[in-house]
Amino acid sequence: MKIKDLEFKKFIPASKIEEKTRELALRINHDYKDQSPVFLPILNGSFMFASDLLKEIKIPCKISFVKTSSYSGTSSTGQLKTLIGHEESLFNQDIIIIEDIVDSGLTIEKIIEELRSLGTKSVEVISLLRKKGAREKNVDVKYVGFDLDSEFVVGYGLDYDGFGRNYKDIYDLIEKKAKQ
Repeated sequence: MKIKDLEFKKFIPASKIEEKTRELALRINHDYKDQSPVFLPILNGSFMFASDLLKEIKIPCKISFVKTSSYSGTSSTGQLKTLIGHEESLFNQDIIIIEDIVDSGLTIEKIIEELRSLGTKSVEVISLLRKKGAREKNVDVKYVGFDLDSEFVVGYGLDYDGFGRNYKDIYDLIEKKAKQ
């Protein structure tokens, strides 16, 4: 599959994503059975994962959204830009951040720090994907769907310069060989 100037191949099929999403929802339903957390999907990338995950959540909960950005092209800028914030008080609330991917961990660490400064009761993270860099930094992601190494992936909400979010499978970049 081609997006703009790059070629991608199927990496994680929709059936595996669906299975993993249900498994993660069951864990959250169990862990929060006596609580009413606030789910905070991070837009734009997590919209598909958040939608599918929240359909499987059977506990009382609220949902609010935050839009951030730290990517330019295929690499993270490390600069957190909160574009749209939450609209209600999160004081003394149990927060579950929903992410599509935790790459370097810089963005999620800044989001967690910001949320804790608002007096939240607890802050946990669920991410469909977690890259090696975040694992090496021991970024605290309680619920992880799939661990990656250094793949650049698109589909299921993930994009390349805004394109590719609409695919139900996840695709990996095919590295171009240097011309000899």
